[in-house]
Amino acid sequence: MASFSFLSKVPTFQNSVSCKNVYGSAPNALSVPQNHPFSNGTLQDRCGFSGRFVGRFSLASSNQAHSFIDPVSTDKVPLLSGSEAIERMRTNRESYKSKQQYMAMYSSCFGGITTDPAAMVIPLDDHMVHRGHGVFDTAAIVNGCLYELDQHLDRFLNSAKMAKIKLPFDKESIKRILVQTVSASKCRTGSLRYWLSSGPGDFQLSPTCCFHSALYAVVIEDKSPSDYSGVKVVTSSIPIKPPQFATVKSVNYLPNVLSKMEAEEKGGYAAIWLDADGFIAEGPNMNVAFVTKEKELLMPCFDKILSGCTAKRALVLAEELVKEGKLRDIRVENVTVDKGKSAAEMMLIGSGVLVRSVLQWDEQVIGDGREGPVSKALLGLLLQDLKSGPATVRVPVSY
Repeated sequence: MASFSFLSKVPTFQNSVSCKNVYGSAPNALSVPQNHPFSNGTLQDRCGFSGRFVGRFSLASSNQAHSFIDPVSTDKVPLLSGSEAIERMRTNRESYKSKQQYMAMYSSCFGGITTDPAAMVIPLDDHMVHRGHGVFDTAAIVNGCLYELDQHLDRFLNSAKMAKIKLPFDKESIKRILVQTVSASKCRTGSLRYWLSSGPGDFQLSPTCCFHSALYAVVIEDKSPSDYSGVKVVTSSIPIKPPQFATVKSVNYLPNVLSKMEAEEKGGYAAIWLDADGFIAEGPNMNVAFVTKEKELLMPCFDKILSGCTAKRALVLAEELVKEGKLRDIRVENVTVDKGKSAAEMMLIGSGVLVRSVLQWDEQVIGDGREGPVSKALLGLLLQDLKSGPATVRVPVSY
């Protein structure tokens, strides 16, 4: 794998495109750092796109801002300069109040990091966008450390291999980029999400004419309060992906989305998939586990589903519960629906939920209908591991 010297320091574009307000009727000046790809009046990225933009433009009032992004106003669609399009995108983002804030983004297309959400975009002709030819993964940011980054990266690169996406950099270079992106974000508690795509180039089916594969990453700060309360799940009627695709963490998440929506429509939190043989498989973006009345922790096999990093870590941490006598055994095996629904405890496990008790599956109440002691104990172990686990699972970030 080739070595890239510039990776020792990824350029950061602070507020990549910023507008200084000028009072009165005078137009606003577009201020762009000299080292930014938008400088010198030219929009140039490393994916081969180039275009001119206007250096000065008028900024509409807040009321006007809402009117020009109104999807109903289609009688006369405006033709925008590059700078006008970027500013409208910024105004659109600012008008939408979200609990998630995007603190920084890296793109190999412009070879650097930006902290301006309006510039956090990818080319429309990227094959990940219009063909779904891309993979992704994530890592939690807790107290300034990335949790299980190496484990997630290994799965990420394996997904890329299975999707036949060539790596733009080697593993260590990708890791340095991700750590520097988190550092630039100043985010100490949040999440890092990253993608590999076959890259931009055209709108054909095959990626043969793509310029090169592309790496993207974004740091997300979420202000939503944590919720570990028990939930209801349903059996999914959406067909599960075949193992060849279920074991790859690709961007093709339409079945997952429809499964989640189905659960919500039925008053549930998530839908549970069964595999082709009728055994319990997984949720839309989490694994499942059970505690039998004999105090055995059971988790479905990973050969037909996505190999959950958090689920595997939970299996390791659960050994402590065996030592304490809260569990008698831990097994990964095929689990029938009858065995799952008759369990003393059922739980969802994943990086997004950590550990969340399932109180009801379809019409069947699980156990006594309350959050179980093993689920609570396992959640406590994971939370402690997130904050003060060993160096093998925590990568410190220098801010």
